[in-house]
Amino acid sequence: LQECKIQNSSREYCKIFAAEARAVPDFGAVPEIIPLYLIYRPANNIPYATMEEDLGGPCEQYCVTERDGSLVTRGTSEIVLKCCTFQHWVYQWTNGNILVTDMEGVGWKMTNVRIATNRKGYQGLKESCFPSLLEQFTAAHQCNRYCSILGLKTLEAAKPKGSKSPSMGRKSAQSSPQLQK
Repeated sequence: LQECKIQNSSREYCKIFAAEARAVPDFGAVPEIIPLYLIYRPANNIPYATMEEDLGGPCEQYCVTERDGSLVTRGTSEIVLKCCTFQHWVYQWTNGNILVTDMEGVGWKMTNVRIATNRKGYQGLKESCFPSLLEQFTAAHQCNRYCSILGLKTLEAAKPKGSKSPSMGRKSAQSSPQLQK
């Protein structure tokens, strides 16, 4: 149940990210997190299972958490850079409360998503990996051209508070976290 909640919540963040990225000229294609379904099989010894779309090929790891708890990106392809931008966007959008830590998939379709949170049960999500990744991410993330295209600000350790879209500055200066001083 928690795996479904994590992947499907990350999917919703990704949809908002995609809508904002598509509104910006020259951003191009965006990652899509595929849905993960929980199915109930009452006649089976294991009554619950998860099911998702077949991606049609072997998964590539774009952003992963290593065994030692470090967050690593695999390469510098457009997909990897946009996954990193998505991570930055979610971190900023949730004011440092959530970080999508693991993303793998085939092409632009992502699966096996994990998160780190700095509050237990933030929006009903329990951390699925090391919470120290939030601090590590702010120190290690190198903004790329896609972060710049979206107008994301350089990361600093954020104080947890409510959520606002990082791209709102283009629509309404009043509610933009980018323009607050």
